[in-house]
Amino acid sequence: MSKIIFFLIIVTLVTSCKDAVQDKSTIREVRWEETTDSLPTKIRVDAKAQTILKDWLEYNALEKSFDKIYTSENIEDFQFLVDELVENQKLMEEGEYPEKFNIPQIKGRQKLFKTYVLKTKGDLEYMQNPKESMKQMITAFNDLRNQFNVVVNNTLPDELLKNEEN
Repeated sequence: MSKIIFFLIIVTLVTSCKDAVQDKSTIREVRWEETTDSLPTKIRVDAKAQTILKDWLEYNALEKSFDKIYTSENIEDFQFLVDELVENQKLMEEGEYPEKFNIPQIKGRQKLFKTYVLKTKGDLEYMQNPKESMKQMITAFNDLRNQFNVVVNNTLPDELLKNEEN
């Protein structure tokens, strides 16, 4: 009699564990949709900056990869996307900058964006919730795009900006 009870307990435990695993996968998918729905939007770039950026191939590749964030359907797609962002960011960093954007302000914003891309990648690799690091990454990318706007709309003479004695 004790063998039968022991056997029934084992069967009950095994079947209950399988149901819990299936529930976690559906919960994970729902949480991913909630994560992507609450992301900040990408800011616009002025027409002046866009004329310079349209010829910068490395930046355009990075921007196309970045736009896929909002259309990724599951976390696995997003993991591949983050790897693509890392590669495109490296190409942009090593590539030729347009003359107007070859300044420390732009390069500093790009390094900050790189930091948050790598932080997001780390969160994904260690199976942490990437929501906060995704928001920081998008904010850093928006700051980079805003810096393009600031540079092209700057009305100060270049002599004031390049003169280190002031």
